[in-house]
Parts: sequence; structure tokens; C-alpha cells
Amino acid sequence: MIYFVEFTKKADKQFSKIDKSMRERLIAVLYRCRIRPYDHAERLIGSPYFKLKVGEYRLLLDIDNRKLTIFVIEVGHRKNIYKKL
Repeated sequence: MIYFVEFTKKADKQFSKIDKSMRERLIAVLYRCRIRPYDHAERLIGSPYFKLKVGEYRLLLDIDNRKLTIFVIEVGHRKNIYKKL
């Protein structure tokens, strides 16, 4: 089963501000994550969301098993992304 990946409007805007080479890395990791998301993503403590580490960047995810969809909620540098939670 392959999951679909959807970006929220906020995540899409954050993603577009990242430089091209890092965006390509993020896309490659998300592409691999679609097959077995729980092997790649780590659950955030005290939150229903997951984090996906890619170098210095983090993607906050929500995984819906019924719809086979991975929702990318936020994208950002690791020193800034957790301050918003």
C-alpha cells in the first residue's frame, strides 16, 4: 500500500521558501516514506503528530491510515519548528 502525500497551505508556503536542493531532499525522503511511513517517522511526545527528520529540517506529519494519506502540517528548520507546538 502506498500512501498519498498532501501539504497543508501553511506547509506548502513554508516548503516554497526552502532552497531548491533541500526541497529535493525533502521530496526524496517523503517519496520513500510513502511505502511504510511508520518506519521513517517518529511520534512526537504528547502529540498526535509525527516528525520526519531530513538533515537540519523537520516535517510535522499526520498519518491517516483509513485514507492512506500523509498530511504534511509544517516544514521548517529544527531549531524553529518545535516552538510553535
